[in-house]
Amino acid sequence: MKIARFSVAGADPRFGIVDDDELVLLVGDPMVSGFDTTGERLPLKDVRLLAPVIPRSKVVCVGMNYAAHMADMHATELANPLIFLKPNTAVCGPGDAIQIPPVDGRIVHEGELAVVIGRVAKLVSAENALDYVFGYTIANDVSARDMMFADGQWARAKGYDTFCPLGPWIETELDTSSLEIQTFVSGEPRRHGNTSEMIHKVPEIIEFASSVWTLLPGDVICTGTPAGLGGFVDGDTVEIHIDGIGTLSNPARNRDTARPLPEGTQFD
Repeated sequence: MKIARFSVAGADPRFGIVDDDELVLLVGDPMVSGFDTTGERLPLKDVRLLAPVIPRSKVVCVGMNYAAHMADMHATELANPLIFLKPNTAVCGPGDAIQIPPVDGRIVHEGELAVVIGRVAKLVSAENALDYVFGYTIANDVSARDMMFADGQWARAKGYDTFCPLGPWIETELDTSSLEIQTFVSGEPRRHGNTSEMIHKVPEIIEFASSVWTLLPGDVICTGTPAGLGGFVDGDTVEIHIDGIGTLSNPARNRDTARPLPEGTQFD
């Protein structure tokens, strides 16, 4: 089941089930209210898709989770997942502009499978980890690559506003063991891999992350990017496709020309 968060004519965000080219409207946030429907339908073309979830507390990211990407970065494999945080203010939705800040160096794309947590999770075992998952979406872990090395840590380089596009919706039923992930910049193939190549799989990541932080409903875990290098600049469009979910597309704009976060964005 694909769950979209959307707005019509700037009204408050609502939720719906994607049914081909229509949305079946839900009574409320399905993470809170379940999947009761209102009986209404809307054409997808008449709505604006928003980030399918705004994490209440955090976006957890996993670095260097594909061997080929580690080789690209000249890194060595670690025993545990390499985890870090993005603020929820980094989240934006499908079609929103990735706002490129006025910094030196490359701005790069990292297309990733993202896990949406559905229940409070603390000290969860890998065996039970999927019981805490609401669904899956696509993330772009945008990074100011040269700033990462200059700073010696990643918080600033990965934490700018709009540096975590999510979407286009949440797929609640998905086997993540072997999904193709492809990233394109203005139609040019840039990254390609398969979730079967993950060093640390989804249950293991949830187990490890929940041993460090309490994961709250709506928190998002980005599971790492496959191999491929190259950045993007003002005027480019970054598209990430994951089998079983769909395609997340975002234009890139220099920050002084990008429009602000969309009306209706909420961070509570």
